[in-house]
Parts: sequence; C-alpha cells; structure tokens
Amino acid sequence: MSMPRTLTIPAGVEATRIETERGSFAAHIAPVPDARSHVLLVPGWTGSKEDFTQVLPHLAEAGFSATAYDQRGQFETPADAGDDFSLPGLAADAAAVAWAVADGPVHLLGHSFGGLVAQNAVIEHPGRWRSLSLLCTGPAALGDSDVRPLRRIVEALDTMPLAEVHRVLSASLATPPTPEIADFMRHKFLSNSPTSLRAMTRHLLEAPDRIAEVAATGLPVWVGYGAKDDAWPLEVQGDMARRLGTAPVVLPGLGHSPGVEGPAALAAAWLEFLTAH
Repeated sequence: MSMPRTLTIPAGVEATRIETERGSFAAHIAPVPDARSHVLLVPGWTGSKEDFTQVLPHLAEAGFSATAYDQRGQFETPADAGDDFSLPGLAADAAAVAWAVADGPVHLLGHSFGGLVAQNAVIEHPGRWRSLSLLCTGPAALGDSDVRPLRRIVEALDTMPLAEVHRVLSASLATPPTPEIADFMRHKFLSNSPTSLRAMTRHLLEAPDRIAEVAATGLPVWVGYGAKDDAWPLEVQGDMARRLGTAPVVLPGLGHSPGVEGPAALAAAWLEFLTAH
C-alpha cells in the first residue's frame, strides 16, 4: 500500500469528478491554460488519485495539464458488483476519462497494477494516446515469489470484512504512518469496492503478457522504477523496457511508490520524455 506523506492538496490542484460515458470518476486535476498536452495518471492496486497529487503541480509548472483518478471501485469512485472489472473494461474506463478531459491524444502513465491497465488501454484504444509511461510495473502478473500473499488476500476478501484485511496489511508496513495518515489510509481502504479489489488482485495473479502488442502500437514508451522497488523484480522491469525499445529510468533512493516518496524526483526524471513527445 502506498503511504502519502501529506494530505494537503497543493495550490493549483482541484478535487473534482469527471463525468464520462462509463460513469463518474473521482479525480485530482491540475489544469493549465494553453497546455502543451494532457497527462493522465492511473493508480495501482489499493491505490488512488492521491498517489499522484503531489506530482501534478510539477507537471503543470512544465506546461502540462494533468489528471489523476480513482479507478472503478477505488476510494471515491463508486462501483456496482456487476460492473466490468476486466483489464479491457478498466482500460475502457481510462480511455473514457481521457476523452472527457482532453480533445486530443494524451500522455498515459500507469503505476503498478495501473501499468497493466495502461498497457491494455493503448492496445485496445490506440488512437487515444500520445505516449505510454510505465512506472514500477511489469509485463504481466507478478512472479511466483509474490503470489502467495495475494492468493491469501483473495481468499480473505471472500470471508473477512475489509477492516480486518486492512488490519493485516497495515501490520506489514515497514514504517508506521502518523495517526492522520493512518486514518486516511484506513478510510480509503474501507471505501474500496470488495468486488473491485478482488478482481484487481486476481489480475495481479493472472494477467497475460501483452508487451509485444504494446510495442506494435508504435507509441513512444517510458519505463521507470525506484531503485528499491520490491514488487516486480527489477530485472523483469528492465527486460520489459528493452522489449519496448527503450532503457529503464532508475529513480535513486525510491521504492515502489515514487509519486508519494519523491514526487519532484519522479517529475524531473519523467519530464524530459514528456517534453520530447
């Protein structure tokens, strides 16, 4: 679980809802008049728009309008049990949000599980995007070393209330959050749709490798990860970058959630790519 360092929304960032043909999505947006282009950021498993809130001002300062949103069933975006939580379905949500916030193609970034959604989005909706950025994510489901805890979470979601699942996950945090942050993280987790969270967890266990299809789109691609990332193995992420025709950007001192751990460093490492495309 990503842990924000602050809950303050920076100047120039607005909390809003984005109305689309696929429903209403909670978002944080940093609008820029006469922007170079628009950037859309997709959060990961148990994540939310807050994973990118502190990054948005850096993008806006560089001339990019930027939007981060809660995926279907995450935090402040509602979901029904019968909604489409497949990877193509979540990718269609990303495309719908992109259509709602910008007239032309947008830059798309997916973090962690959001990277799997972003890969499907560029494959299924290729004309919607200006570029693809993959942050701390992999080409497919997590490797064997990571699946046992996820399988236990899937089983727990069938039998335990979200509050108990959150208690177990929180106990594994290396650094305890402040009381204010702990309250926010608990509220955010308990606001998730159990059906959505179960589906996203299964995708982390079962998602196929579609990197060849991503490469075939011809989109410019950026791949980055924290030097201390502990989700997909770094060699797997590096190999994915090479398959996509690029070199990975390693973010020194950062782990699996650069958007909250080092938003300025992430933006600085990423903006060269965005401005080039």
